[in-house]
Amino acid sequence: MSTGRTAAFLIHGLGGTQFDLGSMHKTLRRAGIDTHSLTLPGHGTTPEDLAGVRAEAWLAAVTAKYREVVMQYDTVHVIGMCMGSLLALALCAQEGHARGRLVTLAPPIYIDGWATPWYRAFRHLMYWLPFVPNRMRVDEDEPFGIKNALVRSIVKAKFERGDNFHYRWVPLACIREVDRLRRIAKRGARALRCDTLVMHAREDELTSLKSAYFLRDHVERAEIVVLENSYHLICVDNDRQLVATSILRFLGLDPAAADKPAAEAEPDVPMAAEEVRALAARYMSAMSARQFEAALPLFASEVVWEQRGVGPLARDYAGRTALIDLFSSLLDRSDGSFAVQSFGEPRFEGQTVTADVAFTATRAGRTFHGAAKQTFVLRNGRISHVVYEPDDAAAEAAFWGSGSEAAPVCDTPSTELAALGGDALRQRFERAQSSVKALARRPSNDMLLRLYACYKQATDGDASGAQPSALDPKARAKHTAWARLAGVDANDAMRRYVALAEQLDRETVETA
Repeated sequence: MSTGRTAAFLIHGLGGTQFDLGSMHKTLRRAGIDTHSLTLPGHGTTPEDLAGVRAEAWLAAVTAKYREVVMQYDTVHVIGMCMGSLLALALCAQEGHARGRLVTLAPPIYIDGWATPWYRAFRHLMYWLPFVPNRMRVDEDEPFGIKNALVRSIVKAKFERGDNFHYRWVPLACIREVDRLRRIAKRGARALRCDTLVMHAREDELTSLKSAYFLRDHVERAEIVVLENSYHLICVDNDRQLVATSILRFLGLDPAAADKPAAEAEPDVPMAAEEVRALAARYMSAMSARQFEAALPLFASEVVWEQRGVGPLARDYAGRTALIDLFSSLLDRSDGSFAVQSFGEPRFEGQTVTADVAFTATRAGRTFHGAAKQTFVLRNGRISHVVYEPDDAAAEAAFWGSGSEAAPVCDTPSTELAALGGDALRQRFERAQSSVKALARRPSNDMLLRLYACYKQATDGDASGAQPSALDPKARAKHTAWARLAGVDANDAMRRYVALAEQLDRETVETA
């Protein structure tokens, strides 16, 4: 046994590979944890190989790997994604796991999400039909479990290239085995004695929040985190940074390990002039064609992109996954209209390339024509560093910063509310919180930020602590919204919160 050392055992989902867990392996290793995994029986080859695999074979495989790992470490955490979380639940219950913690990501205790096939309620009858379970295919269609349009396009491109990272379909027989695993996991939930984290997206298209609530109510020591901006594959979707930091905190590790990639360790191999020109041409061609899924693989995994200037997008983006955030922000803020119009003639100096770039984007009815200089450094066959310098930083910042950011953080209370104070105000504030939680429809992100800011100002006073990392945009936006209310009296913040809650109530009635 490796005394004092800690490991994590990661289990992928049905039809998948370790891609299901995104960069979780790297994140954990940066935090000082050794990671171990396996390829489940029937995976990593062709979907046909899954037809005869039983749930017991998957459970036996993870059990054997788990026992191998626990022989080497003092502490072993178990992390499962989708079907892997069912296996993790069953494994920890079976083995009486007490040597570490358990993390279940998007556990499909119930298969009842909004995009499940129409025949889901009848699938149990179909299992008994001769030959049907092995011959009927359950296809993996859009949205591929991913809300982020850019990431989804990358996955779609991988499917079209035939990359062996995830099966495009699975036999119905596999769903039968998942259903059997679901029953095993539900029975084992009450037997779990380890601390358990359940992370689940509110908009999961495969399995509803009912699954997370089941585990919260049946596992002795469980806590849940509900994600507001992802579908099923939460490790690669919009909330991937929150997933990583939440797991690190739950495991008692420094969340900063999720903020930036480790430095590259491989030796620097100079590129020939023709290789530099070819890579630069591929990059400029992909960006001009809006093929971000083709451009992203050209970057080193530890790339640093300096987005200079001012405004909401100006910062350093460290790592390829951070570039997904940048490109996604450009598309989201422009309603998908952002487009590179042209690159100027590139200038070459060794492995450094400089080129002028022109782009257009439309936002809130206004079209902006932007221009900038891009300088990118190539290393080991990839783009390792990019510097983006806008020609008119102020104009570009004004464009990207216009719109919802200018909206007030809290609405102005009515005259009747403004006169309220003391216990009457506190009671009204508490009722408002209850009404927000009971809303039939989830408020917009902008409204949620306003509510959060008013609540925090009312209960905790002025914003404290350092601003969260820009690589955690959700936490940063919440802290920024709260900080804007600096100096607002607690009673006034309560009144503003009540005003917002009552506005939401009126809107709900009007649209009912």
